[in-house]
Amino acid sequence: MAVRTLKKRAEFLRLRGGARFATPSFVLETRPREQGSDGVEEARFGFTVTKKLGGAVMRNRIRRRLRAAVSAVAPRLARAGHDYVVVARPAAYDRAFAEIKKDLERALQRVHHAAANPAAGRASERS
Repeated sequence: MAVRTLKKRAEFLRLRGGARFATPSFVLETRPREQGSDGVEEARFGFTVTKKLGGAVMRNRIRRRLRAAVSAVAPRLARAGHDYVVVARPAAYDRAFAEIKKDLERALQRVHHAAANPAAGRASERS
């Protein structure tokens, strides 16, 4: 599946304060998109890999690994009409790819559970 991506800074900033879940590999944030904002219903993803994580080669490898995990998991678990931002953490570089996919599956399930139950607060797990 080709991943639709967020491109503009305003799109990334709009997701701040939404449902959030932290894993060892990344932090996932999401919010539903406003109705009729761009006429597209499928989920969109943005990837943030800061310079703190390393040089360009390392950052691009992390981005490719996260994008591949999203391509594998998102068709089943991402919700149409939602935007997601994946903020990379250092473990994303050398963590087993199967573990990254498991982290993403758990994160997608938890952010939607947290969004459905606002009393539960912000979901976060550090394992």
